Amino acid sequence: GLPDPRTGREPYAVVQLRQEDRAAQMRNLVGFQTRMRIPEQRRVFAMIPGLEQAEFLRFGSIHRNTYLNAPATLTAHLSARDDERLLFAGQLVGVEGYTESLGTGLLCGINLARMLDGMPPALPPGETMLGALLAYVHTCDPVRFQPMNANFGLLPPLERPVRDKQRRKELLAERALAAMRGFSELVGADGADKADASVKMDGAVGATPR
Repeated sequence: GLPDPRTGREPYAVVQLRQEDRAAQMRNLVGFQTRMRIPEQRRVFAMIPGLEQAEFLRFGSIHRNTYLNAPATLTAHLSARDDERLLFAGQLVGVEGYTESLGTGLLCGINLARMLDGMPPALPPGETMLGALLAYVHTCDPVRFQPMNANFGLLPPLERPVRDKQRRKELLAERALAAMRGFSELVGADGADKADASVKMDGAVGATPR
């Protein structure tokens, strides 16, 4: 957390301001998607310390997330059910987050290359975060399907239950790394460095517990 320099205590919330223009005249209030009406936004945001005299150039709104009903329309490797030559990735397939979208995009590129070479598509093991996320996207009830971030709850449980939460996550991550190394070899990652890079990417996906 960030301690308040005036009191030394951690505040209830911290507002992040991101530079919007090259001249540094505008700042964006990060993550302020809201259903509040504009007059109420103006009133509430002006209560934030330091923004009392701010001029608001654009107000917040709810972000619309458009996505496919992947369990009903896509195969396990994210091809269209009616045409395997069409592959989809990113938020369109029902994953949320930059790293999750990157992971599905990389996998689509790998599988497109394999299919063009006459090989079957490959899927990362379910013990990896990417594999578990794809399993959710593919097997979720189509009627109740909603986009999903990477989280430890997607991973299959350990063979032996571990009560300590931190230790359990460490063991899940170790198992995921080992499984991803095997997958990297299967799809022909060039050398240990690239395999490790793929593994670390998957570990990063798993570092957002919910």
